[in-house]
Amino acid sequence: MLRGLPLTEPAAGSLNLTPAHVGAFVTHAVSASPFVANASEPRSAGRHRYRQTPAAPTLPPPPPPNPTPPMSKIVADMEVDSPAAVEEKPAVRFSINVLELMREAQMQHGLRQSDYTRYRRYCSARLRRLYKSLKFLHGRGKYTRRNITELTITDVRYLHIVFYMAERAWSHAMEKKTAGTNAQQRIYMLGRFRKAVKWASLFSQLCSVKGDSRTSLEAEAYASYMKGALFFEQDKNIEAAMINFKNTRAVYEELGKYGSIENQLLCRQRIEEVEPMIDFCSHKLGGSSLQAHELLDTANDLLKAKMEAVLSETRSQQAASMTEFNWLGRRFPITNAKTRVSILKAQQLEKDLNGSATESIAADKKLGIFDKIFSAYHDARSCIRNDLASAGNAENIRDDLNGLDKAVSAVLGLRTIERNQLLVSIAKSKFTKHRDEKNERITKPEELVRLYDLLIQNTTDLTDLVSSGRNKNEEENSFIHEYELKGLAFRAERCFFLAKSYSSAGKRAEAYALFCHARTLTDSALQQLANSPNKALINDLKSLSDSCRSNSCIEHATGIIDEEGVPLKLSKGVSTISLDDKTKENKYLLDMLESYESAIGEPNTKGPCRIAQFPPPFQAVPCNPIVLDMAYNAIEFPSLENRMKKERKGLLSRFWG
Repeated sequence: MLRGLPLTEPAAGSLNLTPAHVGAFVTHAVSASPFVANASEPRSAGRHRYRQTPAAPTLPPPPPPNPTPPMSKIVADMEVDSPAAVEEKPAVRFSINVLELMREAQMQHGLRQSDYTRYRRYCSARLRRLYKSLKFLHGRGKYTRRNITELTITDVRYLHIVFYMAERAWSHAMEKKTAGTNAQQRIYMLGRFRKAVKWASLFSQLCSVKGDSRTSLEAEAYASYMKGALFFEQDKNIEAAMINFKNTRAVYEELGKYGSIENQLLCRQRIEEVEPMIDFCSHKLGGSSLQAHELLDTANDLLKAKMEAVLSETRSQQAASMTEFNWLGRRFPITNAKTRVSILKAQQLEKDLNGSATESIAADKKLGIFDKIFSAYHDARSCIRNDLASAGNAENIRDDLNGLDKAVSAVLGLRTIERNQLLVSIAKSKFTKHRDEKNERITKPEELVRLYDLLIQNTTDLTDLVSSGRNKNEEENSFIHEYELKGLAFRAERCFFLAKSYSSAGKRAEAYALFCHARTLTDSALQQLANSPNKALINDLKSLSDSCRSNSCIEHATGIIDEEGVPLKLSKGVSTISLDDKTKENKYLLDMLESYESAIGEPNTKGPCRIAQFPPPFQAVPCNPIVLDMAYNAIEFPSLENRMKKERKGLLSRFWG
């Protein structure tokens, strides 16, 4: 029996308690019992609460009776709950533009400047933000690993986590790659590449299940590129690397056919990045006809480092058999390995420059090859001079090193002349052009004069260097004679373009004299080159002689016309002279705002717009009058001493003032 409530049968007319009433009543009684301590009150007050007399509980109202559902409803619920009637919900497919996401992240966070460290730090920060936003944390204090599986992915950001994990590992590997690695660092770098391949493969697997068809295809291309980069860096399975790179190219070729223009451009850029690596793999396997410099021109950072290492190794093997340097019938021994490698590198670049496909090489690429040739020969000269400093007093060794230094310097001067001739040909091609719609810059004759000054100085230095020896052979004498004649041809060309410069300035007499002098120099050079096998130079001089003759006739006729027109211009000017000042006053726009007159000027003139005069002219302003009081000094003013207050002195001040 509950306290205060005897469990007896109720009398007639009393309250009938249903089981629902009893349950609610018991719950209410227990919650209102003084023996249940309140958790919010202190324990010190609990004893006093237990001694209080409880109040009589009140009965809660009974809950409404549940109506009995109809049989059709029960049967329908049973049919819905049956396993045959359960329909599977369609799986959610996420969409990610993998290439656009990767390119935007790389270009905005360091890879535009090849800063892989900055990009790696960005990937780490991005991963922290993703973990925090998804509440996908790895424990507090102690790290607890949480794998990302197909069941885990309920948001597209989980796929972003896997993608940025792969990007972070790849950027870390590239950071170690560009920093220059030793054996230990290389092992660590390859480990980072393997980690990138692992995350990229997981990304491709998850996208195939949770992503749409395009996302799955892009993720597969991304994973293939990572695998190809790993095989390419390991340098063990070049064929597998080429297969993966080809798979990547095939995917992006198909994706580049559809979508927006921006997406097509991104796919095209990705293909251009992959193609040099495919060509290098084919070149390594022996199936490519591309030259080394052609691969280096379009290579990315990974390929450039790899190709430089391969080329340097190949040059070192070839340089072992290179023992001497031949120049104009003289042989100079090469003992330093670094000198041999530098000279061999320059000679290979010269072969690429002067090969059968030299006409297909653009002028900008040729200039780049010349710069590499100069760098290689400068490295060789620095090695030779270091050997000279450490040679001591050994005369034979010093003579050989001096001869080798002289030969390398002569070859360097010869390549400098060839490069400047290439610059002259580029400038001449722009000299005869007219300005087109693209507003292309036209070469001025003064620029060609400056280039020919450089060529004349180069030929003079080269002939002085070769003729500085005591005992010269026939090859050296013929070389000196050939470049002396080339120097004379350069002087004639310089004189021709200098005359062009005077002609454009309207100085007819000076231009005529220079054209005649250029023709004289050209004829003298042609006389000396009568028996020369250099037919190209002879043809150039003949065309120059004809140009000098025609331009001198034009300048002579133009000068006569100008002289004949001087009296006419003078008489016309005298006839227009008048004593009346009727010259047109050039007014400014601010002075004639009330009249509709143009302040721009005539359309054929090149005068400036007359809006306002600057600096503004002086204006006459009234000045303040100067008052000169000339009677002031002659006036005698009355005395005012009687109006002045007199001081009263005391007794002591009378005696002592």
